[in-house]
Amino acid sequence: MNPLAEQLNENLKAGNIHVYEMLSTLGKEIYFPKEGILSQSAEAAAGAKKYNATIGIATEDGGPMHLSAIQETLSAYKPQDLYPYAPPAGKPELRSAWREKMIAENPSIADKSFGNPVVTNALTHGLSIVADLFVDEGDAVIFPDKNWENYELTFGIRRHGVIVNYPLFTEDMKFNSQGLREALLSQKDKGKAIVILNFPNNPTGYTPGAKEGDEIVAAITEAAEAGINVVVVTDDAYFGLFFEESLSESLFGRLAGRHPRILPVKVDGATKEEYVWGFRVGFITYAAEDAAVLSALEQKTLGIIRATISSGAHPSQTFVLHALKSPEFHAQKAEKFRVMKGRANKVKALLDSGKYGDVWEYYPFNSGYFMCLKLKNVNAETLRQHLIREYGVGTIALGDTDLRIAFSCIAEENLEDLFDLVYRGVQDLQA
Repeated sequence: MNPLAEQLNENLKAGNIHVYEMLSTLGKEIYFPKEGILSQSAEAAAGAKKYNATIGIATEDGGPMHLSAIQETLSAYKPQDLYPYAPPAGKPELRSAWREKMIAENPSIADKSFGNPVVTNALTHGLSIVADLFVDEGDAVIFPDKNWENYELTFGIRRHGVIVNYPLFTEDMKFNSQGLREALLSQKDKGKAIVILNFPNNPTGYTPGAKEGDEIVAAITEAAEAGINVVVVTDDAYFGLFFEESLSESLFGRLAGRHPRILPVKVDGATKEEYVWGFRVGFITYAAEDAAVLSALEQKTLGIIRATISSGAHPSQTFVLHALKSPEFHAQKAEKFRVMKGRANKVKALLDSGKYGDVWEYYPFNSGYFMCLKLKNVNAETLRQHLIREYGVGTIALGDTDLRIAFSCIAEENLEDLFDLVYRGVQDLQA
């Protein structure tokens, strides 16, 4: 094993042996090179005042070489903020700005010990880093039965984790914290589990309330007290889009410092929070009491980034940073929130109107981009195909009964027509 990896592992063992035990084989072996091209280039950038012939970019007239055909469309930005490689951890100013944003929106973490966010190539990349660092073949990866299908690819197919599902909802349509608890405690013989908490939930658009949040934290704590090392990933892709009474902070803050056997990992990003899906700017943040543990986890994360994408796109990081610093940012974001909340409220009013109750029920939703119908008498995939062919309407079928509808991309004035067409499609099939 590389001496740098060994040193990071020793730091983890000294700071929190349980976090070291959580690592996959790859997680134990990975490190960020201290004497490679990047570190030598950084040293040269600080000291080579005459000629810096290190990193592989081209320069011209004292700045990065670039084409006018590209720069003329980006003239609001300096070339040095667009064309050179961004650091593997991301632009330092962006990391700091995102950390400040996290604290402002999650006051409960202000006095907690957590690392500086590391920039990822959006949410999927952050989840992939978690999988690489912590999942070995046979490790249990726990998440509800209603989930984003990419979890299966990221944790199951890529890393051969064992997917453990539990029903998302109880009979009274609350978050099934008992199901989570049982899934966790069933891993006592293994002594390790990876838990994914995705709120607002994709596909249902559900975020638990305060009591349910307490129950989730209690279930995870009970597992830790039973001797299970738990990596808890808060997939906060849709964070902030809370339209009714629910948790309004990430459970990352509640779990930080909770127990030595709990490692909270926050995966979030500008992707959906700031409506910049194609920019691919996300973040991964760790919480731990020991500074050396946080540093070691960051170095291993940088090792994964260096070995896969090397670093994230610089222009999109610059664009996001510019937005976060803009005096109009909060007002503009509030306006988009009002639009999204209006759409969610309209959907709920339609579903509660009695127009459609004979053909479907709906799962609770109070946040995010989506809601999910539970069809009573027709197959979801059959209906999905029928709606495309006959009415030009696109939806997502999940299993036999569930149909996901993204109200996020339908104007409020068109929502009634959308649901009327879905209803008509169900009637066609029933006939």
